[in-house]
Amino acid sequence: MTLISTNTIGKPVSRVDGPAKVTGQAKYAAEFNVPGLAHGFVVSSTIAKGRIKKIDRSAAIAVPGVIAVLAHDNRPDVASEHEKYTDATAPPGLPWRPLYDEEIFFSGQPVALVVAEEFEVARFAATLVGIEYEAEEAITDLDTQLDKAFSPPKKRLPGWDPDPRGDVDKALSRAPIHIQRTYRTPIEHHNPMENFGCTAVWEDDGRLIVYDKTQGAPNCHKYLCNIFGLAKEKVRVLSPYVGGAFGAGLRPNYELFLAALAAIGLKRSVRVALTRAQMFTIGYRPKTIQTLSLGADQDGSLVALKHEAITNASRFEDYQEPTVPWTGALYRCDDSAVSSKLARVDLFTPCDMRAPGGAVGVYAIECAMDELSYAVGIDPLELRLRNYSEMDQNEGKPFGSKALKDCYHWGAERFGWSKRKPEPRSMREGRELVGYGMATGIWEGLRVPASARATLAPDGTLEIASATADIGTGTYTILTQIGAEMLGLPLDKVKVKIGDSDLPPAPVEGGSWTAASVGSAVMEACDCIRKELLERAGKLKNTPLDGAELADVTFVDGEIRMNGDPSRRLPLSEVLQGANEPITSELTSMPDWKTLRRYSHKVHSAVFAEVRLDEVLGMLRVARVVSAVAAGRILNAKTAHSQVMGAVVGGIGMALHEETVIDHRYGRFINHNFAEYHVPVNADIHDIDVIFVDELESHLNPLGVKGVGEIGIVGTAAAIANAVYHATGVRVRDLPITIDKLLGLRPPRETASAG
Repeated sequence: MTLISTNTIGKPVSRVDGPAKVTGQAKYAAEFNVPGLAHGFVVSSTIAKGRIKKIDRSAAIAVPGVIAVLAHDNRPDVASEHEKYTDATAPPGLPWRPLYDEEIFFSGQPVALVVAEEFEVARFAATLVGIEYEAEEAITDLDTQLDKAFSPPKKRLPGWDPDPRGDVDKALSRAPIHIQRTYRTPIEHHNPMENFGCTAVWEDDGRLIVYDKTQGAPNCHKYLCNIFGLAKEKVRVLSPYVGGAFGAGLRPNYELFLAALAAIGLKRSVRVALTRAQMFTIGYRPKTIQTLSLGADQDGSLVALKHEAITNASRFEDYQEPTVPWTGALYRCDDSAVSSKLARVDLFTPCDMRAPGGAVGVYAIECAMDELSYAVGIDPLELRLRNYSEMDQNEGKPFGSKALKDCYHWGAERFGWSKRKPEPRSMREGRELVGYGMATGIWEGLRVPASARATLAPDGTLEIASATADIGTGTYTILTQIGAEMLGLPLDKVKVKIGDSDLPPAPVEGGSWTAASVGSAVMEACDCIRKELLERAGKLKNTPLDGAELADVTFVDGEIRMNGDPSRRLPLSEVLQGANEPITSELTSMPDWKTLRRYSHKVHSAVFAEVRLDEVLGMLRVARVVSAVAAGRILNAKTAHSQVMGAVVGGIGMALHEETVIDHRYGRFINHNFAEYHVPVNADIHDIDVIFVDELESHLNPLGVKGVGEIGIVGTAAAIANAVYHATGVRVRDLPITIDKLLGLRPPRETASAG
């Protein structure tokens, strides 16, 4: 089954959930109100390592309106086994157990929850909770732990550290041109518009209805059942709207646990919402230190490639990202070795953040390739074309589809790359230095099992249901389009229900796999309804579709039409006439693993950036970015464009703005607010041009999609960093590129070593 007709698929359809959001009808996790709702406020640890010696609740309890002060020493019973706290996306290790005992593992760890009749009362009383600690020295500086870095014994996913090919050290020693560079990326924190919050509604029959900000309602449902020993039917988790996440909500965060704990213990509804500062006490993009060693012939052909990375991990989990495997999937090189190590520090476990591993790993790779282009003396784009690979050497497989050359061509043409002068500091306009830079982007094309239900009512309205989520990416809209396309219905006749653990199960919304996975399930469920409709149509008296097979007809404009003979048509209303019951199909869509594993599935892009530096003021800006993307079929031209455009903004933030700073004396993040954690604002963003190149993907899923959630950020920071070097002659290898790293600097003399 392949989707061929395109009545709604691919069109720039506006978000079907847009009106609800802009009119305030869409409710988020901390906006659901019920009678008797109590409010919890989190008391956070002021030390990064140690233990709690004593908790003094007396002053807080004395405040009128305070209901309880819950901590490890008076909370309701919870599971003790670490395994009960694991979840669908947990890394190897022992998951942290909130409010479990007196141990402190990271600064800002929740140590108590004040519950009161009103939020303001809970917030005030939380300041009165006295906690005495026994502090220990906390180590939070990755650079001091490099000698203790280790290769995790259990990989989070296979294939993230590909086996070495050839003899890379020998090849490096013989390479005519050899460069070795180290690149650094800082810790970055998620800063979605919606803070994490949870409203746990206690019902009289002991059922718990939970509204949580999450990317996976089923994941949170299982988490709560395991920890609190609740029957599956006693818990329901909903997340109908999510105000941004991109990885922060993949795992259950502690507001979910605390709200449920209080609701169960007090037998009443409780809401817990994190403050902006507390958003910095959950997952984040880890710091990386990466060393690239490239060896090349005089013409730029790679003969050796080594990529080594070290990232920080917590004391209790081995969170890993695919930082190093991308080069083997991008460039042809027979002698290659990569390694990824972790070093433990006293911080919370990192988490997935848009294009985990890819955003930082490709930054280092693509900056190193840019440096190699200068060492060889050829154009950076030409260097990539000379090392272009038609095969994923990591897997030893051909690509299911790869239109990267088209990305290079159309991106360069749209950007005007041919106007670039090769020498650094050679382009100027007024007092501004102008620089052009480019980079390649790559991400996984993924598909995983997912379930969906399609229900066609007698009045011709279609309901699509799946427990997946929409984190602002447009899931509501593309599932509406798929349903409308399959049954030939107008969009307003399709309703989508998602974000509910009572619905058919779906994986967490992440990895850019939702369209390919849940979309395929919706497509297949609707196909079953198509078969039933055609069967009913064939039984009608004097039917114009007598003897028709499914392949012979098209569902369009509310009709079933015979291909090649439009006069043979039948309105769906006639097929459904007299029906008393809806037609329902619920199924789990499974990938064709045999076909899937024959190919490597990747999304590709080519990113071109122009930067301008005011030489007098030292002010740096990204004047424009062109991102050309090959992602298979584009289901919605508008939402896909927004996905990539937003990701490019994230890439600009990564390159020039974002960095979480730690005061290592206290093991504490110190810029935990929007005043000091810098993100791009409107004034920082100029022209962003997104191009989708034609690409046929026929192996990954019947829709032909690959996903666009991550690819827009991958390569963007590298393109900007490379443009900064072209403009200034100064190579900044530690992100973000801030004014202090450029002000008053002149290009150093760096050369590649000769083999």
